[in-house]
Formats: sequence, structure tokens, C-alpha cells
Amino acid sequence: MARRFGVDVLPHKVHRRRIYILPSGSGLQCALLVVAMLAAGFNYGSNLALGFAFLVASVALVGMHHCHRNLLGLEFDAATTVDAFAGERALLECALGNESGVARWDLEVRCGDAQAIQTAAPLAGSATAGVPARARSTITVSLSTPLRGMHSLPHLELATRYPFGWFRAWTYVQAPLTIFVAPAPRGVRLDASPDARPGHAANAELTGDEDFAGLRAYAPGVSLKHMAWKVLARGREPSVRHYTAAGMQPQWLDWFRLEGLATEPRLSQLCRWVLDAAAAQRVYGLRLPQVEIAPDTGPGHRRACLRALATFGNGPGA
Repeated sequence: MARRFGVDVLPHKVHRRRIYILPSGSGLQCALLVVAMLAAGFNYGSNLALGFAFLVASVALVGMHHCHRNLLGLEFDAATTVDAFAGERALLECALGNESGVARWDLEVRCGDAQAIQTAAPLAGSATAGVPARARSTITVSLSTPLRGMHSLPHLELATRYPFGWFRAWTYVQAPLTIFVAPAPRGVRLDASPDARPGHAANAELTGDEDFAGLRAYAPGVSLKHMAWKVLARGREPSVRHYTAAGMQPQWLDWFRLEGLATEPRLSQLCRWVLDAAAAQRVYGLRLPQVEIAPDTGPGHRRACLRALATFGNGPGA
């Protein structure tokens, strides 16, 4: 199919020539049963057996057309890039659109073959959903990502066994999907001071009144002007607002400050710091060998840093 039709552009509409259909295991058993009933009917001259055999065969033919139509004209869309962390699940969100007046049921989006899904192989998974008439539905496929790196899926499979499970119709969406698997975030939390050395977060942190850095448990001697009265009013533990003097000074997350650590532990520590800096809405940059991302903030900058960590050295899972 890839050689015949080339790469698909999303959103992709399923056409008649792109749908394949074959009997399933239960469909083959039904066919054997019909053959046996026909043989018995002719052998014993039983009109009841012949009539029932022709009835089952007719239902099977009608079911085959319904199975084929269940995919025909569907619109498929999905994100071409997905971000995840090593050891967690990558969530691929797919959108199915149905412009016809007939509801579509038992639609399965699959990544990888059946054996890979059953053995929970990396980047293999499936999910099933239905689409009402003239509506859209979202289906989320969960994929295991045990290894860091940039992984590619050449195609996705859209299949159905509606209505009886006697036939299986399927089509391939030839839209390459890229999964960026960042290292698992591990290590010490990020210091609020941009010049602090790694491993001294608790001692090197500066306090001030410029930048809100979150809530802390109340301790005797803390000024009451920093009390989080709203938190106390909700019946929670007494807390105080914590500020830092770091302001919006750029903070560099530097590979070369983590001397003595192996490659993967270094990347996991940097990933931990990227998440901490992004959560604190700080201006931060990332330095890696041969890669430097200028200080910035926001979801796009966070994504760029995590993808740089994911693709560092092409990743162990590349």
C-alpha cells in the first residue's frame, strides 16, 4: 500500500480502494458450518436444513457489506509528534470523523501487529471506539516507551469486525508518527539560584520578595505577612508564601556541571531540572555537548529542551 499510494496527508479520508477485508476465525467456522448444513440437507433431502443454510449464508454476505461500509468514508486525523518519558506510556490521540448518517461502531486503531500488542512490545497498542452519525470521536492509544530516544511508526492501522465478527476489514494510514521519549526525570530538584552548584539545592537557595516560588509549611518566626490565609481558611495546614530573589535572571541547566555521572543519569537529572524550571515559570536554557538552547520560557521551550534530551546521541532506543 505504501508503494502504491505513497504517504498520506492528515486528515485522511478512507476510500473504497484502501479497504481490505477477509473472514475472521469465527467467520471461517461459520462457513464450515454452512457447508456442513448444505451437505446434510442435500444428503437427507431436508428443506429445513437447506433453508437455514441459505439464511446463514445470506446474513454473512450482508454482514460482510456492513463490515466494509463501517470504514468507508471515515476521516482519520492524529498528531504527527508525541512526547513521553522513558518508562511511562505515550498517549497517541486520534480523531475519527463520520460525515454520513450511519453510526460507525467497533472501530479499532492499532499500532503494531496483534502479537506485539499481546506481548506488550514497545510502541505497540490498540484502542477501540465508535463514532455516532455526523459526529467526531477521539480515541487514545497507549504505547509503552521503555527506552529514551526518537522513535518512528511508519503507519497506523484502522480496523473493524462489525457487526458479527465474521469478517475483519482494515486499512492502513501511511502517515509517519514520531515519538520523542525523554529520559525519566530523576535526581535532586532544581535550585532557585541560577549559579548554585548541583546537589546543594537546599542550602544555596536565596530568599527574597521578588519571585513567588510556591508554598511552604509554617514555621515559628516566619513573618505573618507571608501567611497563606486562603489556604488556612480552607482548613488545610498553615502555610506561608515563599519568594526567591532570583527574579527572571536566566538559569542555565548545564551538562558539564554534572561531572562524574554517566550519560543516562546526567540526562535524567537535566530532565528533572527542566520540569522544575518550567513549573516555576523561570527563564532557563539548556547546554549539552554540541547543543545549546537559549534561555526562554513557555510550553514550546520546555518541549524543545525535552526533545533535545530525548535525541541526545540519537538515544539508546534509536
